[in-house]
Amino acid sequence: METNILIALKNLVKDPVTNLVSRYRGVNRANSMGDALEFYIKDLFCNSLNEENLVKKDEAYSKYFSYLGNQNNPPDIMIKSGDAIEVKKVEGLDAGIALNSSYPKDKLFSDSSMITTACRNAENWREKDLIYTIGVVKEDKLKALWFIYGNCYSANKEVYERIRDKISKGVNELQSVEFSETNELGRVNKVDPLGITYLRIRGMWGIENPIKVFNYVAPVNRNVELSVNALMLKEKYLSFPEKDRKNLEKLVGDKFTIKDIKIKSPNNPAKLLDAKLLTFIK
Repeated sequence: METNILIALKNLVKDPVTNLVSRYRGVNRANSMGDALEFYIKDLFCNSLNEENLVKKDEAYSKYFSYLGNQNNPPDIMIKSGDAIEVKKVEGLDAGIALNSSYPKDKLFSDSSMITTACRNAENWREKDLIYTIGVVKEDKLKALWFIYGNCYSANKEVYERIRDKISKGVNELQSVEFSETNELGRVNKVDPLGITYLRIRGMWGIENPIKVFNYVAPVNRNVELSVNALMLKEKYLSFPEKDRKNLEKLVGDKFTIKDIKIKSPNNPAKLLDAKLLTFIK
């Protein structure tokens, strides 16, 4: 049995939660909003929102996910034979998204140097579509939630790698400095006379909040308790099982809508792409 974003959205529309910390503090011992948000996302995909038994929750996660990651390497979640998910929490509707040493990704590739060996070997895969799941928190409550596919949001990896490689090459061409191999932009060894100090040179990537980037197709509503948007290419939406599409479309009404829209290509803004915008307000 498989899961996908349409199943997660169906579960969210039926059970939208804003006070995540109080919901998950007792069940999962989640003391931070970031942990609680990640538990909520996992439960949405695993149909386990109302499951309070931790053993059964873990069984559900193991049933649907092939990999659950760590804070230092993407992704946070991989769906078995499905998409990868990266969960991010920000403190305001206009706040940018910190990606740290990992540049934005349109897709996740198994040969990426940024992923762990456990992730690479979690299943037989070469590339996965990537969902950025971004929760906006205000006064300890979930105010907005975005599910956005990387190929709607991020340029091709060559765009970022070209910039990274140019910077790394320039740093490594400095004269009279000893460098060593690293996945970062550079590492300088033996900075001091004793030769015991080293300098790590890291990239700190960030990307604008989708609330700001896609305001032209999904204007933010600041007056509702919770707003949820999911954005994907139309061909991606149509690739999901018809049963899942129909089950979700049955929920369309005043609070939940599904629209055909056009968005700017992340690789060429002059080109418009056919997309689906799914919106829920509480």
